Amino acid sequence: MRASRLLPATGALAVTTAAYAIGIEPRWFALRRLTVPVLRPRATRSLRLLHLSDLHLQPRHRPLRRFLEHCEAEDPDVVVVTGDILDHPDVVGPAVDLLRDLRRDRPGVFVLGSHDRYCSGLKNPFRYLRRRRAIEPKGSPQDTALLVEGLKGAGWHFADNRRLRLDSPAGPIEVLGQGDAHIRADRPEAVDWAPPGDDVALALGVTHSPYLRVLDRLDRAGLDLAVAGHTHGGQVRVPGLGALVNNCDLPLSQSRGLSGYGAGLTLHVSGGLGASRHSPFRFACRPEATLLDLVPRPTEL
Repeated sequence: MRASRLLPATGALAVTTAAYAIGIEPRWFALRRLTVPVLRPRATRSLRLLHLSDLHLQPRHRPLRRFLEHCEAEDPDVVVVTGDILDHPDVVGPAVDLLRDLRRDRPGVFVLGSHDRYCSGLKNPFRYLRRRRAIEPKGSPQDTALLVEGLKGAGWHFADNRRLRLDSPAGPIEVLGQGDAHIRADRPEAVDWAPPGDDVALALGVTHSPYLRVLDRLDRAGLDLAVAGHTHGGQVRVPGLGALVNNCDLPLSQSRGLSGYGAGLTLHVSGGLGASRHSPFRFACRPEATLLDLVPRPTEL
């Protein structure tokens, strides 16, 4: 008798949970705000950095566009996008238009993720729940060159395996970028790893996948802040436990948000704004963007 009542209740709960995880939470965007004391003495003022990641843009993206308009209204000083902008071969043009409007007259930096180079294929979504290492690229190629050239034409700075120097309202920013380590696209030999100069306000590392080998390099280079995405915050989180997997070798406790890394690096991992169109679910892990209010580091006594 008890079993006959329990089974329908369990089934109803499973259906409700699945409907929420697929139909509601993936569109329930959150704008998080964090204060981060990382600016160097050279900084002339605080700096507001908008960190976006894992848009996984698809043809129907009106809710995301509205949310990004809300983010832009917060008037960030700098915008950084840490990859997986695309999730469909037909959205390169819309992606460029969307990010052109977001950058406007402020500095913008981007790196690529695996989905910006290869189209995702149909697969069992529960494969995501297995902890993974770096993989070989799979899937048909995206028009990556069109995306990169379109964003550069819109004023964005491409940071894959590059060192850049940008002007900001707080002073110069030194940027060290690495390609997506998840598909072994990081190329440390292509970057000048000399210590940042004393005249910069911030030394910033930018990458898509926060693999330990990449974070180790950024920490050894004496950077102040590193930003990454890729993990989707775990995508499925258990309340009280957090992420079950994060699709890389980063400790699960660092799958989302701020944490310290190594000798002096501050790490921010974005929970991301989307998910693969073949794994379109989230649970207890709302899609997010983050406003990082960067302020001076505490004065040492």
